[in-house]
Amino acid sequence: MKALLLISLLALPFTFLGQNMNNASLQEILKVESDSVVGANGRWQITYKEAPMLVLTDESNDRMRIIMPITKGTSLSKEMLQACLTANFHTALDVKYALSDELLWAVYIHPLSPLTEAQLKSALSQVYSAALTFGTTFSSTDLLFGGGQILDDQPDQTPELNPKRG
Repeated sequence: MKALLLISLLALPFTFLGQNMNNASLQEILKVESDSVVGANGRWQITYKEAPMLVLTDESNDRMRIIMPITKGTSLSKEMLQACLTANFHTALDVKYALSDELLWAVYIHPLSPLTEAQLKSALSQVYSAALTFGTTFSSTDLLFGGGQILDDQPDQTPELNPKRG
């Protein structure tokens, strides 16, 4: 009985920390959570709820990103780009809308090693939702951080503009 208790106590820190995500453990989770997984060693193309995503890691620099293409960036109006930036502040939460290689992407970026399985599952869901709701609610979940009223509710807490930027 004492040996079982000792083993349980030794394993306890690893259970709560959720540390040391790496390519191998990430790939195993992707196999369970995705419809399909193609690739290996930090470069996977997955299908999640019938939608294409890329999962990219760099173990040596402890980085990971999940990206999903949404539309051609050249086709976006100024108003749509403004809506993306506003969503990045209020409704996209852990996901951001970003332009790269003439495409608009839903992007989740996180250090790799401290990433937990729960965070990875949430990230996949949020990237999918942000891409799916692009052009309507621009949201990654049902939660609205500040609900678009942060500056209106507390104008005295608005920081001054950077004098070098205007």
